[in-house]
Amino acid sequence: MSPRVLIAFACVYVFWGSTYLAIRFGVQVVSPFVLGSVRFLIAGPLMLALCAARGLTLRQTRRDLALLAVMGILMLGIGNQGLVWCEQFLPSGLAALLLAVIPLYVALVEVLLPGGEGLRARGWMGLAIGFLGLVALLAPGLRGGLHAGLHAPGGQLVACLVALACAFAWTCGSVLSRRARLGASPFVAAAWQMLFAGIFNFALLLLLEGTRGLHAARFSMQAFWSIAWLITFGSLVGYSAYIYLLENVPVAKVSTYAYVNPIVAVLLGAWFLHERLAPVEYIGMAAVLVAVYLVTSSRLQSGTPVAELELVEVEAQG
Repeated sequence: MSPRVLIAFACVYVFWGSTYLAIRFGVQVVSPFVLGSVRFLIAGPLMLALCAARGLTLRQTRRDLALLAVMGILMLGIGNQGLVWCEQFLPSGLAALLLAVIPLYVALVEVLLPGGEGLRARGWMGLAIGFLGLVALLAPGLRGGLHAGLHAPGGQLVACLVALACAFAWTCGSVLSRRARLGASPFVAAAWQMLFAGIFNFALLLLLEGTRGLHAARFSMQAFWSIAWLITFGSLVGYSAYIYLLENVPVAKVSTYAYVNPIVAVLLGAWFLHERLAPVEYIGMAAVLVAVYLVTSSRLQSGTPVAELELVEVEAQG
């Protein structure tokens, strides 16, 4: 592979994997809704400006704008904003592992949708292993019980379930993106999605916290670097590298980010925040990563790799 391709892979692997750590640092000092809205309200217009500078058409039809708004809200509003909320209570590595089920969700949704794609035996085996791995990841929370406080030992189950629901919202946006047949370039589509997500997240902030959420926000250096990292490396650099890879590398190779990012997130969380998974969670991690590999590398009954379903116009998971 050329040096440019290697650099692009490094950006997608490391920068997207690091977004979970950046979010964890951010929610320690600022409201998750402030973090989510500020990030995309800045990243969206910046990406639109970069697209305009490259001569890409920003104007979209009303239909496409409506679809982009729905996709942005599902993936970056509900999906990503929910993840940010969950990381108040979950280690960043565990959150990354829970979001790693998105390729499994995508394959399962395609099976269930009318006119969707059927899985072959390899894919079904991956789904079975993946959901067994989820049970292992949820085991410490199950022992703590649903009624334990979110900050109590073993009281993470509610946050884990919310993270899985957020992953499903991201999945719905991804499947919609594949079926929508938009005329916009991937960069322009991502920019509009970020902007709509930022507006949605800001509305959530006002709805749930009111103006006190803005007044209470204290943008320390930790919050500043968290937001700057997410905007620069999560949204702009990471996504640009991702699109470059899609244009220059086979889809099956690009899809490896789905099981490399969680490993990077777990390692960074252990290094910088001294996070440790329970022994049963390491078993769950191995099972989920094996499952993602089996599903993304398997072929549908039509002969199309499952990875092509999951690698649609998406922005970073973190």
